[in-house]
Amino acid sequence: MSDRRGSLRVRAAAVAAAGLTVAAGLGVRSVAAGEFAKCAGDALYTVLVYALVVLVAPRVRPARAAVVAAALSWAVELFQITGVPDDLGRRSMLARLVLGSTFNPPDLFWYLVGAASAYAAHRVLRPREVAAPGR
Repeated sequence: MSDRRGSLRVRAAAVAAAGLTVAAGLGVRSVAAGEFAKCAGDALYTVLVYALVVLVAPRVRPARAAVVAAALSWAVELFQITGVPDDLGRRSMLARLVLGSTFNPPDLFWYLVGAASAYAAHRVLRPREVAAPGR
């Protein structure tokens, strides 16, 4: 498989994963409420970020993608301490969806759960590299 074709396949899989993640998030919100739905939403937020990292960098290794996704999720959560996301969210639904509004320390844990889950799925589902003969 050529490198270009491989990257296209990985990107297509990342788009599919992102779509499934959004569907899972909407599904959880439609059948559950309260703390469970919130925690699941936090984890799925990071799974979505992970899929977007793979979309942008299809050759990224799963561990690096997990660290980047968790770090970005944490950065957004910590940014909420400033109050800027809450202010932006009052003017834009998109900003509210992407940036949230209020800092909540337990969210940091659920972002790690999402990153670990995405990492595990990526490790299981990614195509294996085949070593050339004589290596």
